[in-house]
Amino acid sequence: MEILLHYTWKHRMLPLKELTTTDGREVEIIDPGLHNRNAGPDFFNAKVRIGGTLWVGNVEIHDRASDWYQHGHDRDPRYDNVVLHVCETADTDVRTADGHYIPQLQLAVPRHVSENYEELLRTDQYPPCYKIIPDLPKLTVHAWMAALQTERLERKTDDISRRAGLCGGSWEDAYFVTLARNYGFGINSDAFEQWALSVPMNAVAHHRDDLFQVEAIFLGQAGLLDPDTVPAHCRQDALSDGYLARLRNEYLYLAHKFSMQPMDARQWNFLRLRPQNFPHIRLSQLANLYYEGRAGLSQLIDCKTVDELRALFATHVTPYWETHYTFGSQSTKNAKRLSAGSVNLLIINTAVPVLFAVGRHRQKEELCDRAFDLLEQLRPEQNHIIRLWQECGLPVQSAGDSQALIQLKREYCDRRDCLRCRFGYEYLKRPAATR
Repeated sequence: MEILLHYTWKHRMLPLKELTTTDGREVEIIDPGLHNRNAGPDFFNAKVRIGGTLWVGNVEIHDRASDWYQHGHDRDPRYDNVVLHVCETADTDVRTADGHYIPQLQLAVPRHVSENYEELLRTDQYPPCYKIIPDLPKLTVHAWMAALQTERLERKTDDISRRAGLCGGSWEDAYFVTLARNYGFGINSDAFEQWALSVPMNAVAHHRDDLFQVEAIFLGQAGLLDPDTVPAHCRQDALSDGYLARLRNEYLYLAHKFSMQPMDARQWNFLRLRPQNFPHIRLSQLANLYYEGRAGLSQLIDCKTVDELRALFATHVTPYWETHYTFGSQSTKNAKRLSAGSVNLLIINTAVPVLFAVGRHRQKEELCDRAFDLLEQLRPEQNHIIRLWQECGLPVQSAGDSQALIQLKREYCDRRDCLRCRFGYEYLKRPAATR
């Protein structure tokens, strides 16, 4: 398997015997080079001593030497500076486009590495490397978790930058879209993002001092003010209580004024959704947050501590929704505040990545450092991913740890990309006797 041969070369998992080229010259690998994941030779700037002569150049790797010709490298000038061709089976000599023969090293993947890799791929249990987790050095675990945490923040930074592009370069609007997306809490996240992108924030700003108008725009753009979207058994009550009609009339006026078009209400999910997570409730909470001036980027950046962020995001519904979950459906009166757990998730998934992304964009390291500090101060999320790693013996002490493990699961484990994982590396290098 060529990918495993790449891995063996990169990590110098070489046989404990003298290495020689196919024509009998001794080979010493000083530096395997930089792994190239794009077009061109597999490793750049390798250093190898062949027959006593030091060579600095590129290395190409194949299962069979004849793959050199099948891939057209003999006609590609980019391969003219290859100083060593590594293959598992040397079935032919190879030469460059200018006719020079290239030294070849026939190299086999160590048996224990290939067996460990096959074991990882066929293991149904998650995580597949669970056997070695309790014995991993603390330094190895800490270093990999720190790298994963950064990877996750960088991926979220890309998402936020993309939203800024969709918002005409406005990071203020990109923050609101990110906040709205996370008000979907997974099930309705995509719908909330589409909704937020459809809301003309400049138009809303003209009416930010009128909570009723803000709520009318928010619910109207969500497509939830059409009587046909009200469940049939609630429709008569909804029409008779008058609030739906007042909101709808206000929205129609504002939609004409600002040329707004509502989204398709069928994009909202209600199935198996707890009433407190209904879009009506979340949109009312967002309307209150916006009306109270707590949904702006400057307010977020001004928060220095977890407690300040909790105070920033703590919100409740408008008066009508204190006794309703949908139009026409009565409920026991309560303020329907965001739970402490929901606020923590907003800090983890909104405040922290936005601070990190803005810090990168504005080249303000203090914002990036604050993002990492906040993750270390917050308790870890509790979900099936985190519980499985904890059951394997991996300590999860903060939100930074839980975010790292979510990144590990989604970007490495789910893709069976064990060859890029540091835990996978520890698993692969185990000698046969430890299995």
